[in-house]
Amino acid sequence: MDLGKRIRLIRNEQKRSQEEIAQVCGFSKSLLSKIESGNTMPAVSTLMKIANALGVKVSDLLEVQSSYETVMVSREQHENTANWIETNKGYSFFAIASGRYNKILQPYMFIARKGDDNNHVFSHDGEEFIYVLSGQMKYKVGNVEYILNVGDCLQFNSLEEHKVVALTEEVKYLAVFTEHHAKSNDTKE
Repeated sequence: MDLGKRIRLIRNEQKRSQEEIAQVCGFSKSLLSKIESGNTMPAVSTLMKIANALGVKVSDLLEVQSSYETVMVSREQHENTANWIETNKGYSFFAIASGRYNKILQPYMFIARKGDDNNHVFSHDGEEFIYVLSGQMKYKVGNVEYILNVGDCLQFNSLEEHKVVALTEEVKYLAVFTEHHAKSNDTKE
């Protein structure tokens, strides 16, 4: 079953309308309809909003069967381009360990190509960690731009608007998202 069909199935099981989910996510019913019908592949930040609106994890949308067990992903799995999802936002991604159920961390590998980033700005709940595997990119968080090379990393509150611009022909990077902020250990007395 593909992504759009899984989203529609979960939404229908909850007896919720496209309009209701779209409103919670902050985008149009038309966009959700296109996603459910498979006519558009959403950005990861959009998937996170849909998952939150449905009360599930992104991995539940990407993988039919999830497990509490340890999940091993081989090099061959992530190097096989058939396992990558191409978005209409100018990048493709591979959901690492999508079969792990109820995880706090959502790891992905991304490939952004020079000129394909289309100036899309993202914002979603949680935190984000970026680690550059190959190439060079400009990563803007809020009003600050960072030039990141191989081995450079960045961690930030992903509610801040952020975007990536590939500076080399292709940049490959690891991104780890949390779907929710960690709870503070501070208690008020």
